[in-house]
Amino acid sequence: MRKPRDYDSELKALGDKAKQLKERRVQQLGELVAATGADAMPIEQLAGALLGAVDTTDSATKEGWRKRGAAFFQGSRRAGSGAHQDARGAQASDGGASPAERQDRA
Repeated sequence: MRKPRDYDSELKALGDKAKQLKERRVQQLGELVAATGADAMPIEQLAGALLGAVDTTDSATKEGWRKRGAAFFQGSRRAGSGAHQDARGAQASDGGASPAERQDRA
């Protein structure tokens, strides 16, 4: 006779996995905001920009955003993860100044 399946433990494992995936997604979204420099924007302005993007129905505009985003990620891959980490570390060490403010200091 076959061993019965423990549905409760399988559901718990799936729930734990879903929770981990959601947490990783939130972390990656935060990293994306920091990598783009959007963390220097006031939170209300960033939220408004995102809401505007969600509400946009113009496919040409969305395609332009998609291409720009793809180019951003291609540039990030070429720069390497070490350079990406250095950029984030420099931003954190200078008090969260915008890239233009950091360049003015240099």
